[in-house]
Amino acid sequence: MLKAIAIDDESMALEIIKSHASKVPFIDLEAVFSNAIEGLEYQRNHDVDLVFLDINMPDISGIDLASLLPKETMVIFTTAYSDFAVKGFELDAMDYLLKPFPLSRFMKACQKAQEWKELQPNDASDHLFIKTSEGQIRVNFSELLFCEAAGNYVTFQLDNEKLISRMTFGELEQLLPSSFVRTHRSFIVNKNRLDKIERHQVHLGKHIVPVSVTFSGSIL
Repeated sequence: MLKAIAIDDESMALEIIKSHASKVPFIDLEAVFSNAIEGLEYQRNHDVDLVFLDINMPDISGIDLASLLPKETMVIFTTAYSDFAVKGFELDAMDYLLKPFPLSRFMKACQKAQEWKELQPNDASDHLFIKTSEGQIRVNFSELLFCEAAGNYVTFQLDNEKLISRMTFGELEQLLPSSFVRTHRSFIVNKNRLDKIERHQVHLGKHIVPVSVTFSGSIL
């Protein structure tokens, strides 16, 4: 069950979200807010998995509010303005609903959030599941050497194979344990698999990964 809230300055929009959410069995819409600040305060004091968030609001924009939420809080933007879509996805939003959205589209967005939540490892987890063109594939952390970003895709380099999944680095960092660190804006490495550390690069088996000045301190 996903614990959710909705923040929108339009009462009609909140009523639609309440109606749609009541029809999704895994969504528990705990509260709705027409005041963005009140919604943010509620989120800070309660365990909230998902926020349905309008973008164009008088006190603070949804874009700015989303940047104040914890990284693990999922956001589904709801707005009447399509030109905000790119900025929304830059913030790793789970989805972007353009008003007026039907129940079917709302459910699709909620399903995406539910699937993401299920893929999140707990503290004791030794693996994650990633979505590829061949389905959900288990990746053991002990076998993962490094990850490389390319746009909205990530390549997972394992001992004996490569896997490619559509996700951002921001999403990936929420799934990996602390033994994985960035060495470069496009690379995350498994510190437990490092064979050699040099000034501008590290070695993991036969692979060489660059180290930038910005992230050089993270591998020591």
